[in-house]
Amino acid sequence: MKKTIENLTVFFEDPFWVGVFERVHNSKLSVCKVTFGAEPKDYEIWEFILKHYNNLNFSDAVKTKIKKTADSPKRRQRNAKKQISTSGVGTKSQQALKLQHEKIKSDHKRLAKKRKKADKQRVFDLKQQKRKEKHKGH
Repeated sequence: MKKTIENLTVFFEDPFWVGVFERVHNSKLSVCKVTFGAEPKDYEIWEFILKHYNNLNFSDAVKTKIKKTADSPKRRQRNAKKQISTSGVGTKSQQALKLQHEKIKSDHKRLAKKRKKADKQRVFDLKQQKRKEKHKGH
């Protein structure tokens, strides 16, 4: 049976409120970071999930281990309290976010280089065309 675990952590990262979506599917963790701006209300977060979850850009999957916990209600309550008290994101999530950031950065660099090369070629073609027009009449 394939199990998917999804988790949303909302915390204050000066100067904005940030939400980190974590998705574990088949022992692979992928993460997406969303900046909310002002402190979001519960209904605003729920509305965001309903409207924009399918458009989220999750990072590449990072292999992780899933810890199985006992199903006792007291343990679940303890774990919930522990998650509420600790703010921020886990280390694996931070690594996944870093990988996503690096990928976006390299894609941006590649596109900028391509654009710069195309502009350079366009300017060169314009110069060649002007040069030919100057010598057309002679």
